[in-house]
Amino acid sequence: MHIREHLNAIATISLALASLTGLAGASAAQPNPVTAIDIALEPDATMIEHAMAANARLLKDFPKGFALDATHYPHVSLLQQFVRTDDLDKIYAAAQAVFDKEKPKSWTLKAFKYYYIPSPPIGLAGIVVEPTEDLHRLQDELIAAVTPFTVKTGTAAACYSDDGGRDIQPFLISYVENFVRDAAGKRFNPHVTIGVGTEKYLNEMLAEPFPSFTFSPAGASVYQLGSFGTARKELKALRLTP
Repeated sequence: MHIREHLNAIATISLALASLTGLAGASAAQPNPVTAIDIALEPDATMIEHAMAANARLLKDFPKGFALDATHYPHVSLLQQFVRTDDLDKIYAAAQAVFDKEKPKSWTLKAFKYYYIPSPPIGLAGIVVEPTEDLHRLQDELIAAVTPFTVKTGTAAACYSDDGGRDIQPFLISYVENFVRDAAGKRFNPHVTIGVGTEKYLNEMLAEPFPSFTFSPAGASVYQLGSFGTARKELKALRLTP
């Protein structure tokens, strides 16, 4: 079974169990007028293997973190925005047109280090991907394609939550609101999020030698963002052609 199919099967079983115990209320709620989206590239098996191994390390250090699975899928975020929910179909079409033009499946990308965003006493960690002209161009084109459908800001209700929005960090709202200003162009830091750990442990990880490796995009999707900016819910799988 393909890795993604296996993870999706796990998620389906989990949702069924949640339904039986009355815990699936979040997915049954009426859609919010605003949705927090993440347009992302999905890496091949090479990157997924490295991300899963790093995630397992972090969970041993900080068990309250999250496991990479079908609802925390490894990805390289290209654009995060608050958008009008009624315009999602238009956004899917606009993003698909960009991917059809760029054909990122043919690219070779390089992972070269760990990093983390501190939120003492913990941090959100990732594997950093070397920015390339292709990635910068793809991000710029997606920003231009999605801008007509964006709104200035949103609330926790725009995100996917299993806990009525209580698991959505305040910094996430600000991050999405200011993504184009703070995480695009010269500030673009392509990476694959690998989980949460204590700062002490993360500093130890960053001090270790990092054997760089290459990988390629295997897919792309539009996700609804969740806690810690994870890709919690796939809204639309996009087509990548060689």
